[in-house]
Amino acid sequence: MNASNAKIIKETGNVCFKDVAGCEEAKLEVLELVSFLKSPNQYHDLGAKIPKGALLSGSPGTGKTLLAKATAGEANVPFITVNGSEFQEVFVGVGPARIRDVFSMARKMAPCIVFIDEIDAVGRTRGNGSCIWQSEQENTLNQLLVEMDGFNSSTNIVVLASTNRADLLDPALRRPGRFDRHIHLGLPDLKGRASIFKVHLRPLKLEPGLNLEELSRKLAAQTPGFTGAEMASVCNEAALRAARHLSQCIRAEHFEQAVERVIGGLEKNTQPLQLLEKTMVAYHKAGHAVAGWFLEHAEPLLKVSIAPRGRGLGYAQYLSKELHLLSQDQLFDRMCMMLGGRVAEQVFFRLITTGARDDLRKVTQTAYEQVVQFGMNKVVGQVSYDLHLQQNAVTEKPYSESAAQLIDQEVRSLVDDAFQRTLQLVVNKKEMVEKVAKRLLEKEMLDRADMVELLGPRPFQEKGLYEEYGEALDFEEETPPPEGLKDGQKNKEDKQTKSALYL
Repeated sequence: MNASNAKIIKETGNVCFKDVAGCEEAKLEVLELVSFLKSPNQYHDLGAKIPKGALLSGSPGTGKTLLAKATAGEANVPFITVNGSEFQEVFVGVGPARIRDVFSMARKMAPCIVFIDEIDAVGRTRGNGSCIWQSEQENTLNQLLVEMDGFNSSTNIVVLASTNRADLLDPALRRPGRFDRHIHLGLPDLKGRASIFKVHLRPLKLEPGLNLEELSRKLAAQTPGFTGAEMASVCNEAALRAARHLSQCIRAEHFEQAVERVIGGLEKNTQPLQLLEKTMVAYHKAGHAVAGWFLEHAEPLLKVSIAPRGRGLGYAQYLSKELHLLSQDQLFDRMCMMLGGRVAEQVFFRLITTGARDDLRKVTQTAYEQVVQFGMNKVVGQVSYDLHLQQNAVTEKPYSESAAQLIDQEVRSLVDDAFQRTLQLVVNKKEMVEKVAKRLLEKEMLDRADMVELLGPRPFQEKGLYEEYGEALDFEEETPPPEGLKDGQKNKEDKQTKSALYL
């Protein structure tokens, strides 16, 4: 019972860094660990100490486990993997014994990598230990802390761990000397998504006319906010659709249908909408589309559908610019676009439905963030309160009752202003909204070309589908060398440094 369930993978060469894309910064962080495990004497001779551990954190599906496997594959060392929950047991003393067993195994197989997946199951912040389970969890964590402090740099053991909730880990576990490196894997950007799609598209049998580079760019532009796991699901879903239709290869329409499936859910062909409901949905989506089309800072529409799907009545797909900083005008335009569906229902049917529930939730959240967090309201002032504190029933609000009334009043005023602006826009463009809605009822799906045909080009100067991607490729600009270096000498030294890490 005291023996751990750790798995030993001695041959991990089939997974290398070339199989991991979209997290170039994280790969550079672990390159030093790979270099140490390949040639530790080079570091020991200089008196350097390799970091004992690296903590991989990030949202689910961003590639934490895959990066750990690739690290072991590049280093060509044994890879000992265990899940954090496997250390937990109702019997007293079993968890610490399994921790000791794992590190005893690692010392015998050094140099090696120990990978603890979901370490928050055993590494949560220690509490008061009021019950037996909490006491056992603390004993297990204490044993892990002792083991990570017990071996020195000469044992050639590197501990990798992954978690989705790094904020829950005990401070003693995250301090330097245990997990020295904290590597965050965030959502990939446009360029990162294209590189991930290349990895997943390479083994697929594509149509001869499809260019791998061009297809990866197109799919990357259509999938903002996707994780690596979701992009792998898109590629696999396209292959499944091609096989389901007995196709000899995977065509472009299969990928479009796969993106729709992952974003909107399964299409409900057996549950058709009534004519009145279908009409309401069409005008609701048309209100969103037209409002976003004529608002400068709104995200341009890529595709809109009124076909019922697993996650709602139709869906809309937009081309996100993935901005890190948003101004008041940009936030206000996005609020107006969210209200376009509710306004269209009121203008054309003189009634409102429950279809705008999610839109209203997003509008309210955006308005509260501007007033409470971002300091974008003149009356409330340049203050910022944490919204998470308001959601905790135990913690009191960080402001007075009069300030709460003022915040509610300003939020309501901001939402009303956005509603009135959207109402005026929809009334002025009433014929265009009706034109888009009728075309939706006819075709059930409209793309960007249909919108240009119905409404004309957007009245704002905007980039095409791939121009922004092309700019993202130009990030490797040569910086001027510092004084004392000849032309080309700095680039040569940078290449030598990167090559040394790969040795």
